[in-house]
Amino acid sequence: MTGLTILGPELSGKRLELLKESFPNIKRVAILWNPDAEVNVFKTTQAAASTLGLQLQSLEVRTANDFDSVFEAAIKERVQALLTIPTPVVNVNQARIIQFAAKNRLPAMYALPEFTDAGGLMSYAPSYTALYHRAAWYVDKILKGANPADLPVEQPKTFEFIINLKTAKQLGLTIPPNVLVRADKVIK
Repeated sequence: MTGLTILGPELSGKRLELLKESFPNIKRVAILWNPDAEVNVFKTTQAAASTLGLQLQSLEVRTANDFDSVFEAAIKERVQALLTIPTPVVNVNQARIIQFAAKNRLPAMYALPEFTDAGGLMSYAPSYTALYHRAAWYVDKILKGANPADLPVEQPKTFEFIINLKTAKQLGLTIPPNVLVRADKVIK
């Protein structure tokens, strides 16, 4: 076995850290995830939240039909921010999630850059462009006769922190300068 990993569970803690650094007064963060697919990511995120003094509100979505009820629960529980875990049901409902965060003026951290490109506030993820290049390298090696078992599973080396300032302005949020300078891409 060989290939590339995107460090799914490990990056949730970093996403929470960036969210907390950007908005130090938040205490309660809703986490949008699928319990059938991402239990390890949720557990890792819970541990990170505890370390950061944050309380997680679990918003479990297995199908698109779950969104209305979990969004109502988030409002009822007075969450102050939103974190998404990338799963097919979350990714396919990107516009709906971004719209919910905007309507309720919730700072949101996404696990895919496509969310910030579509109007989400922030994302932190491996550089998928770099991963695609490494995947091509792996294919080339294997096609030239390398044994896949001899090629290590690689972790990403490049990450992208993206901030959508246009969205921040629409939400009435200010991104601290010390966070803004760390962004790899700023959408204005």
